[in-house]
Amino acid sequence: MLYEHETIVDSDIESTFDWFERKGAFRRLMPPWEVAEEVRADPTLEDGAIRAFRFPLGPIKMTWVAKHSGYNPPAKFEDTMEKGPFKSWHHVHTFSSTENGCIVKDEVNYKLPMGFLGNLVAGRSVRKRIKDMFYAREIRLIRDMKRHSDFAHLPRKRILIAGSSGLIGRQLVAFLDTGGHDVWRLVRRTPKEGEKELQWKPSENQIDSKDIEGFDIIIHLGGAGIGDKRWSKKRMNLIRESRVNSTNLLASTISKLKSKPESLIVASAMGWYGDRGEEELTEDSQIGQGYLPEVCDAWEKAAQPAKDAGIRTIHARTGIVLDATGGALAKMLLPAKIGAGGPIGRGKQWYSWISMDDQIYSMHHLMMNEECEGAYNVASPEPVRQKRFAKMLGKVLRRPAFAPTPPFGIWLLFGKMGVALTTESTKIIPERLVESGYKFEHEKLESALRDSLGKWK
Repeated sequence: MLYEHETIVDSDIESTFDWFERKGAFRRLMPPWEVAEEVRADPTLEDGAIRAFRFPLGPIKMTWVAKHSGYNPPAKFEDTMEKGPFKSWHHVHTFSSTENGCIVKDEVNYKLPMGFLGNLVAGRSVRKRIKDMFYAREIRLIRDMKRHSDFAHLPRKRILIAGSSGLIGRQLVAFLDTGGHDVWRLVRRTPKEGEKELQWKPSENQIDSKDIEGFDIIIHLGGAGIGDKRWSKKRMNLIRESRVNSTNLLASTISKLKSKPESLIVASAMGWYGDRGEEELTEDSQIGQGYLPEVCDAWEKAAQPAKDAGIRTIHARTGIVLDATGGALAKMLLPAKIGAGGPIGRGKQWYSWISMDDQIYSMHHLMMNEECEGAYNVASPEPVRQKRFAKMLGKVLRRPAFAPTPPFGIWLLFGKMGVALTTESTKIIPERLVESGYKFEHEKLESALRDSLGKWK
């Protein structure tokens, strides 16, 4: 069977082909709803290079291994499936110049297992899945190229990222890499041979200052997951200490370097404001009260040594990041798909949300703008009430969303953590981010959910 797709890119053929050649393109081209684990990604598209990943297929994990061939930059490259769910799969990528940019053409010849029977049973659904996948690739490629072009006139940066394996970190590393930046990971495990990785041990207050000398930008996204487990006293201490101690270690270390970085960007959260009811919250609003505001406040203050040393320091107070493969949205999907994703309590609490692409692009925007410094609310300018969020998710999934969930039920399932994260009302407005010139991909919740889930009209 043959599938063809064309993408028109507002960029020249050389820049477009170069985007595909970057290692991060593999992650950025993966549809945002696909739970995929990268196994191998050779840093080239040349003949013989291998790309491999694992993904769930029902109750098992399937491995897809593709081998590259036909390398002819900037005109073409190919890949052939050596192991995977299809009987055969051969994908030809061709690039051609236009007057104003470039056309990327994808041509896929594939066969399903079991011949005629396979086509009869799964042919239609497989073709739809392929169509959705390539439409998602088109959207991501066009957006990424545009965002990179906004700062193409500036020098590329040498960037070190802590927390690179997390939900946001994986996408941020990949995006920055496709923009030609020299991206390194700061990891707690032993670095992999041949990878751009440096080791630290924040729990033991250990980092080698010589390793982090000479970076332009340092980004810290690390910390124990706030919504991963019930909040026992031990867990609450871990959430706080994993953020505060690691941030202070990093900030103190870079403040003493001979060659200091231009900027330190530290993740924070809308939890800084706490439960505030109907109040509209800008970066000038007062801090809230309770556990999460206390954690976020200590987290931000831990970066003070870097600020005192004259390093441009940014705190990204992030809302609910919409990603189908993890975080809050992933937890909402199962109940929503079975029609049990209605309002929590009365559903009047405000949810401040942001699409994954806007999360990544806004951090890039803050990184590349030298005048940006201090705290920034990183969320859509159009927060919604939880009841509206549930209704919109149901609409996108074509499922009912009217059965309410009492807060007591949330407490039984998830404890104090669940109640805090689902019933508290925080209506943050990205005032400073908008004033800095950032343009959102998704101001409206419906478009963000449709992109995240591949449910376009």
